[in-house]
Amino acid sequence: MNSASDEDLAHGFAGGDESCLSEAYRRWGALVFTVAARELGDPEEAKDVAQQVFVGAWRGRENYDVQRGSLKTWLMGITHKKVADQLARRARHMRDIEAAVAAAGPDLPQRDGAADSVLDFVLLADELEKLPVQQRTVLKMAFYEELTQEQIARRTSLPLGTVKSHTRRGLIRMRNRLEVDGGAHG
Repeated sequence: MNSASDEDLAHGFAGGDESCLSEAYRRWGALVFTVAARELGDPEEAKDVAQQVFVGAWRGRENYDVQRGSLKTWLMGITHKKVADQLARRARHMRDIEAAVAAAGPDLPQRDGAADSVLDFVLLADELEKLPVQQRTVLKMAFYEELTQEQIARRTSLPLGTVKSHTRRGLIRMRNRLEVDGGAHG
């Protein structure tokens, strides 16, 4: 298949020839990844998007019309759509985090106040210890070391999106536990 013309490759792809999927990935996989990485700024997200592009293209190959454009152009169109979808998910996720932090903020002692009382500080530390390991690690780095999510991602080698997810879930879990237990003393 390596010597096939782009047109032959496109026809084979549209017809369901799996070797054409492999060849399309060989020819344009790096381009799809590069475009996604440039737009997203995160290589891990770009890998996911590149995989989504080729899986989506293969599953939706009946929508590809060889007469309307090249396979490369069609794949790049899918790439731009998947990148836009990922950016929209990221924006929604950031809004969720901001809402969770805003909702949890008044209930959680801040570092500067280190808690109004020793009891509040102990309750906070106790709730942190009840979190799953990754959520606990991320929140401890944020609370005690005052690191940003980007700094935490670099230090832990976790994707930024994963750090944000752990932060959000941990804060929500702590807020809910403190509300239920009446743990936040005012």
